[in-house]
Amino acid sequence: MNMNNLFWNEKSVCVTGGAGFLGAAIVNKLLERGCTDVAIPRRSEYDLRILDAVQQLYAEAQPDIVIHLAANVGGIGANSARPAEFFYDNLMMGVQLMHEAWRSGVKKFVAVGTVCAYPKFTRVPFCEDYLWDGYPEETNAPYGLAKKMMLVQSQSYRKQYGFNSIFLMPANIYGPGDNFAPETSHVIPALIRKCSDARNNGSDQVVVWGDGSPTREFIYVDDAAEGVLLAGEHYDSIEPVNIGSGIDISIKELAEKIVQLTGFEGDLIWDSTKPNGQPVRRLDVSRALEQFGFRARTGFNEGLSRTVDWYLAREDLLTS
Repeated sequence: MNMNNLFWNEKSVCVTGGAGFLGAAIVNKLLERGCTDVAIPRRSEYDLRILDAVQQLYAEAQPDIVIHLAANVGGIGANSARPAEFFYDNLMMGVQLMHEAWRSGVKKFVAVGTVCAYPKFTRVPFCEDYLWDGYPEETNAPYGLAKKMMLVQSQSYRKQYGFNSIFLMPANIYGPGDNFAPETSHVIPALIRKCSDARNNGSDQVVVWGDGSPTREFIYVDDAAEGVLLAGEHYDSIEPVNIGSGIDISIKELAEKIVQLTGFEGDLIWDSTKPNGQPVRRLDVSRALEQFGFRARTGFNEGLSRTVDWYLAREDLLTS
C-alpha cells in the first residue's frame, strides 16, 4: 500500500458533484487510492443551496473530508443568459457547505473554484498573487465572483477558527465524459459537437463565437482530478493554488484542430458580434508543483484526440 492509500484509507469523504464530469474522475481515483467510504450527494436528494439539506447531508455522511465540486456552470452563452442563477446557486452552495463543514467538525475542506475568478486583464502567466488586481471578465463575472467568495471564506475560517480549508483554481477542464449539451457546454465539447453535427448534416460551415484570437489553457480531466487529490493529501495553506498545464492555445487553433479530428470539411465562420470572453488565459502552475508535486501529464493533442474519439463513438446516444 502506498502513501496515497494510507492517507485516504478509513476516511469518510463527501464529494459534492461526484456524479459529474470532474467528480466522477475524482471518485474513481479515490477508490484506486483505497478510500471505501465515499458519499456522493445527488441533486434530487440534497439541494445544496438549502441549509437544511446541507445539514442533513453532513449528519448522514459524517465526512472527514469534503471535496466541493458541485456548481451551476456553462459557457459564455449560458453565463450571459442566466447571471443571477450562476451567482446565487454557486454562492449559496459554497457558503453553506463550508460553514456547516466547520460547524460539524469536518477535518478538511477542499474548495474547487475556477480560473474565471481572475481579473479580465491579468498579467500572463496568471499568478495566484494577481487574483485581486481587477474585475473578472464581464460575461462570467457573477459565476467567477461567487466561486471566489469561497477563497475569502476559506481564509477567514482558517484565521478565526483554524479550519483546514484549501482553495484550488483549475484551468478549463476537458476530456471524455464532458458535457456536450449545446446550451451549457464549454468551448471544446461545443466545438466538437458543432463540427460533428455539420459533417453529419452535410453543412458547409460552422459558426464560432468571437474572432478566434483569445487563448485558453486546458487541463485533461484525469490530470485535474489528480491535482485535486494531491492537494487534499499534501496541501495545508491559506494561499490559493492554480491547477493547470501552464500551456495555452488560441480558440482559432483549437477550432482548426477539432475540424481535422472530427472530419468536418467545411469552413469556420467567425461571428465577431459575439463576445470573445477573457482575452488570454495561461496559468503560473509553479505553486502546485512546489507545494504538492503536481504536474499535468497528458499532452493536449493526445487529450483532445481521446475526447473527440469518445464523443464520436457515442454521438448517437448523446444527440438523441
